[in-house]
Order: sequence, then structure tokens, then C-alpha cells
Amino acid sequence: MIRHPAYPVEPWHVRETYLDKQALARSESIFALSNGHIGLRANLDEGDPHALPGSYLNSFYELRPLPYAEAGYSYPESGQTIVNVTDGKVIRLLVDDEPFDVRDGRLHRHERVLDLRAGLLHREVEWESGAGRAVRVGSTRLVSFAQRSVAAIRYEVQPVDAPIRVIVQSELVANETMPGPAKDPRVAAVLEAPLVAEAGHATDTGAVLVHVTRESGLRLAAAMEHVVTGPPGVRCSSEAYPDLARTTTVCRLEPGQRLTVVKLVAYGASSRRSVAALRDQVAAALEGALIDGWDGLVAAQRAYLDTFWDAADIELDGDAEVQQAVRFAMFQVLQAGARAQRRPIAAKGLTGPGYDGHVFWDTERFVLPVLTYLQPGAVAEALRWRHATLDLARERAETLGWAGAAFPWRTIRGHECSGYWPAGTAAVHLGADIADAVVRYVNATGDEAFERDVGVDLLVETARLWASFGHHDRHGAFHLDGVTGPDEYTAVADDNIYTNLMARRNLTAAADVVARHPDRSRMLGVTTDEVATWRAAAAAMSIPYDEQLGVHAQVRGFTLRREWDFAGTTPDLYPLLLHFPYLDLYRSQVVKQADLVLAMHWCGDAFSAGEKTRNFAYYEPRTVRDSSLSACSQAILAAEVGHLELAHDYLGEAALMDLADLHHNTRDGLHIASLAGAWLALVAGLGGMRDHHGELSFAPRLPSRIDRLAFSLLWRGLRLHVTVRPHEAVYSLRNRHDDARLELRHHGEPLTVTTRAPVSRPIPAAPDAGAPPAQPPGRSPVHRPDLLR
Repeated sequence: MIRHPAYPVEPWHVRETYLDKQALARSESIFALSNGHIGLRANLDEGDPHALPGSYLNSFYELRPLPYAEAGYSYPESGQTIVNVTDGKVIRLLVDDEPFDVRDGRLHRHERVLDLRAGLLHREVEWESGAGRAVRVGSTRLVSFAQRSVAAIRYEVQPVDAPIRVIVQSELVANETMPGPAKDPRVAAVLEAPLVAEAGHATDTGAVLVHVTRESGLRLAAAMEHVVTGPPGVRCSSEAYPDLARTTTVCRLEPGQRLTVVKLVAYGASSRRSVAALRDQVAAALEGALIDGWDGLVAAQRAYLDTFWDAADIELDGDAEVQQAVRFAMFQVLQAGARAQRRPIAAKGLTGPGYDGHVFWDTERFVLPVLTYLQPGAVAEALRWRHATLDLARERAETLGWAGAAFPWRTIRGHECSGYWPAGTAAVHLGADIADAVVRYVNATGDEAFERDVGVDLLVETARLWASFGHHDRHGAFHLDGVTGPDEYTAVADDNIYTNLMARRNLTAAADVVARHPDRSRMLGVTTDEVATWRAAAAAMSIPYDEQLGVHAQVRGFTLRREWDFAGTTPDLYPLLLHFPYLDLYRSQVVKQADLVLAMHWCGDAFSAGEKTRNFAYYEPRTVRDSSLSACSQAILAAEVGHLELAHDYLGEAALMDLADLHHNTRDGLHIASLAGAWLALVAGLGGMRDHHGELSFAPRLPSRIDRLAFSLLWRGLRLHVTVRPHEAVYSLRNRHDDARLELRHHGEPLTVTTRAPVSRPIPAAPDAGAPPAQPPGRSPVHRPDLLR
């Protein structure tokens, strides 16, 4: 694991100390800013050079055909791809008559700093033109959490040692040229000029452009306004064309003088609103930003993050690199969903075009559980989006011949966009992931209104799918055949344990919620016989087990399949999906990502301690981690069964997935689920936190190189704070009211925590799990202690 040398380790900043032009795409993702509605990649202010221009609005997409060599029944006919919308980041600078370009002249200094506390991206540059004119350029960029539709840039220029003429061109640019597609299926499709101009207008200090997508019919308005301060004689003018609007500021600067341009950008989008309505919407958003001004926007950003970090911060003594990485991770998870407001949280958030901007099951399985305990309002909004797509899911289920709702494997709007059905349509566990997110959110918040208005519908319709999809055999056991679980290298198989256990929980939760909300259930046509069918299926759910080996089979018959030739698989052949036919993978005991291990985390009450230890030892040597979703789950189970040093290693991999670019594709956007997994690896792994059936429990233990772990979470309006040291855990409670109490478990023992005083408990010794299991050759995580020496 080698981090880029430009990124030093600091507790609250991610700093780029010099510009590596060969790594622009990666830095554009790492320093991206978003609020869940607007996403801006960290392209340089002047626009060039760039790797992947990127400005995104959540759920703003274009349609594209999904070609098939052979068509088949129920194959999706149209895909959805996120659109690079009108770029409001561009601020070009001319010094005398030479354009400022980091590739030309002499770049004396270039530094960027992402401030995780303040939510700001700072840039400082010292540059000398070919003619010897030297300037200092400073910019600060934000995407506002407080004003959802607004982004802003403060851009400042000053001469170093001689008078200069400065021309600043601030632009809105639509239909930017994009690089061609790669062969990697994880990379986005390329759309050429997807935006059609509808309106444009300029004033002295700003402009607005309105476009509509050619196929999806989504309308977009982008507007900019500028506040300029400088020496006497500053002049401003603006112009607008179909795909370009520009505000030009011109002045002369003497040494000691500076020109400051505050650029405010507002976005609005809709499938229904008119040109005039969207134009007026963004104009109003700009007026709101002008009232607050730059200082007000910065102060509101800091206030929002102060509240977030009060609940979300994790303190880690003994591994400064992971400390920085987990704060970066939590900041990016917040950015992905904070102001999404009934829109999905995509696999890449709004940091890049990877996976076409699609949302997958990772949102409900990895991201929403974290936000449930830190930012629960964002979880409610994400699940309301799923609820808003329920009719589409019902239609999909009907097409497939099933009852209930079949949610799409990958989508933006709610339609199935996966053209590869073994990894898409067959991955039916998504419905249970959604149901689990509903139950987890309601348990953690007590939000009964949400359960009634949203939860009942989602739980009932997903339960109906399981009842129609599965079947009882002649012995009465209930099976879910022909499914793909989380491990996409084991596809279209029978009785995937993760899917079956999650479906069992889904069926039981649906039966329980119907009893709590009979009126809503009657509206859905739920009958007593239907509920009985759900409970019978849950009680009879098949859980494959290999008696001879004493381990669970990930799917029925998995432990009888041929072993993969790991010794003959050289490092350059990973990820396997890019070098081997899927059919070879499907027939072998090779695991792309944690599957049964994932089940042992989220459905841990279905396994004994001995079963977890044996299962973990069996699947470790067969798991290649070709997915970024694996390391965090392996960290959690490694910690639970007693392999604490291995848990620390996997924690480092999950947290540093993007800062160290471990999968070599950070250029296409960040791995939001893996970043959420860093929190899970710490809190559920080293902290031992579980939430089974609405009861909180902790079983913390620390590896040798970590001296202290401290974290907080929200539970039923209470702020629980946990501090773990090698031999002791301390629990404290904070609440607006003077007296509150929380019942939980510490290493299996009941514990009552009140707001009156912290409670400490000793930490028992870890179980003897034997020697740590080996991983496939060349696929072991980097040993953290080796890096910390």
C-alpha cells in the first residue's frame, strides 16, 4: 500500500503539496465537493489541464440504448447515464496577454487543501509566465450544505513583484468534450453533447443558461453571479451563447493590490418545470446566496459540519494514517447524501462518472446503516426515494412473473439498467437490503410515521416477492433458487445464505409491521393467510451446511466445487473479471467479495461463535477482494473471531481505498460504500457494535497498535459516546434533557447507561482463534504494524 507522496498525513486535512499532472483524474475525485444534490469534481479552476470534467446533479441523466448480441425476454432496453451538466467551476486567467496554464511558464508552488472541518477546498498557486510576470492565485471552493442549490468560489489574484494586467474569465460551459470510454465495465458510457440549449441571458455581472437532455427530457438551468472587489478601474461585462456564458473582469494590479472575484453558481433541474420556472428558481437561489455573501456561506458551512462532527467524529490513537482516512471517509459519505432529498446515493456519490452514476445495493447495505447512526434524516430521504420508485419495481416484478416489487440492480431513476442479468436481475437480495435499511432506521429513530407511510409498503412488497420467488420442497424446506448473492463470482446459484437469511428477516419484519399498522396493510390488500405464508417461509428457510467440513456453504454445493488455481494466478490477472470468463469463475470456489462473511455480520445472531470462526477460516483463503466492498466486512468478522491484527489490516484497506487508490480506479470517482465501510470496520469491528432486532450491543477489542478508539452514535434521540482502551470500555450518554437512560449489552452482559455519569466495564480477553487464516497468494492486506514502525 503506497500513498501518493503529495498527500501528507494530517488529522483534519487532505493536502496536495504539489501538482502531479499524471494523477489529475485521481485528485479530481479525492478533492471533489458535493452536498448530495450538486457534485463538483476538483478540476483546476482554469479548466485546463483536466482528466475528467465533472459537474453533476443528483439523478440528472440521459437515456442510452443497451445493445445485446442476442435479445431476451425481460432484458432492459434502455440505460441511464449521469450527465456532466453545465460546468460552473471554470475561471480562466490571463496575465498580460498570456493564459495561466500550469503546463506553461514556471509553476513555483501549487497546493490544495481539503478542510474536513470547514467543508472547503483551498488552492494556492505561484506561477510565472513565459514573459516573466509572476502572480499568486488563491481560490477557495464550496458546495453549500446550507443552501442546497448553491456552489461558490472565491478567486483572488495578486502580482508578486511587478505591475500586471489581469483578465479573469468566469464561465458556464455546457457539453464539455469528454474522454473516450475505457474497456473496464466499471467505467461510464460516454455521451456526446447530451444537452440541447433552450435559453441564455447575460447581465453585466452574471448569466443563466437553460438546457434540456435530448432523450430523457430533463431540463437544467445554471446561473452565475459575481461580486468583484479590486482597485479603481475594474471593468466587468458578460455574454451568453447556446453552450457558453462568460463574465469578464479586467483590471491593472500594482504590487500590493489584489483582485477578488466571488463567483456564485446556482443549479436547478426538473422533468416537469418550464424554462421560465427553472430560470427564476436559479435566479432566486443566487439572490439568497448574495444576501449571505461569501462570509455567510462559509460560516453556515462550518456550522453544519460542527453539528455533523459532534456526532460522527472517530478518534483513533496509534494509527494516524487511518485516523485521517476515516475522517475523509465520513466527510465523503456525508457529501454523498446530506442534501439528496428523495434522490439516491450512488456508488460513486457525485464524485465521478464511474458505473454511469448508478445506485446499487451498496447504498442500503453499507452507506445507510452508517448514516442511520450519524445523519438519520438522510436515510429517511434515501428510502423515500426507493418508495417513490415502488410502482416501477412492481412493474418489473410483474414482467418477471413475480409478485410484489423487484427493485433494479443498477439505476438512477428506478428502471433496471443492468444489461447483464446474472449479476443484475438474479441479485434479488437487494429487496431484503432495502427492507433491512427500513427496519434499522425505524429501530434507531423510533420514527413511527415513517414506518406507517413508507416502511409498511416497502416491507410488504419485498416480502411478497420472496413468497412468490421461493418454493417449499417435498420436505417442507423453503428455497430461493437461481440467485446471485453479494459475491458476483458465484452467480445464479441455489440458496445463497446471505440472501436467504436477509429474506427471512424481511418476511418476519413484514409480518410484524402488518400487525402494527393494520389500516395501512388493508390498503395494500394484505390478508391473514398471506402473513401466515410469510411466517411459514421464514421458519422453513433453507440454510446450507457442510456437515463433513463443519462450515456453511455460501450457496448450496459451494464446498464441493473445484478449487481455483490461485498459485497459477499472477498479480497482473486481478481483478479476475477482466481476465477470465465468468463461466470459469461461476464454477469455482473463488469469492470476489465477502458474502457468507457479510451474512455473519448483519445476521450474526443466526450463527454460533464456533461456526463464525470456522466459516471465516474457510472463506479467507478463497476471497480475492476484487471488490472494494469486501475489506470492511472481513475486518468486522476478523475482529469478532479474535484475529485483531488482521482486522486492523483490513480496516486500513477499507479506509485507504481511495487515498491510496488501491483498486486503481479512483479516477472514475470515490468508492462511497468502502468509505462507509471504514466506519463499520471501526465501530462494528473494533467496537463490536451490533443492532440485532433493535437491541444495541458492543463487544470492543483493540489490536496491539491502537491505544484508544472513541466514537459516538445516535440512538432514539440520545447521543451515546463510547471510548475503548485495551482493557476498558467507557460508555456515556448525552441528551437535551437532564435525565435519560439507555439499555445495551457489553460483551453479552446487560448494561444501563444514563446521562448522570459514564459507566466503565472491563474488556475480556479475545477468544483463541488459532493462527490467522491465509489469503490467496498475493491478495493479503498490507500489514498495518509494518507501516507504523
